[in-house]
Amino acid sequence: MNFLRGRIRALVLLAVFGVSALPAFAQGCAMCNAAARATPKEGQQALNRAILVMLIPPVGLMAFGVGLAFRYSKRRDQDQG
Repeated sequence: MNFLRGRIRALVLLAVFGVSALPAFAQGCAMCNAAARATPKEGQQALNRAILVMLIPPVGLMAFGVGLAFRYSKRRDQDQG
């Protein structure tokens, strides 16, 4: 029961922080969008590639972390069982 309350509390807190940050995200997107549209087609393609290249390390690290977490949880469950 306490585990469920903790999760609900964490989700509510995450939602509050997410909603409070929305105006900042909207400003950044509008400025980036205007800057990207002002560049020639080759510049737009370069921006798209740069964004994808910058996304690879964080996504890779998150996938690695999630994989380790699942491996640890399965090992822990097998040790207890």
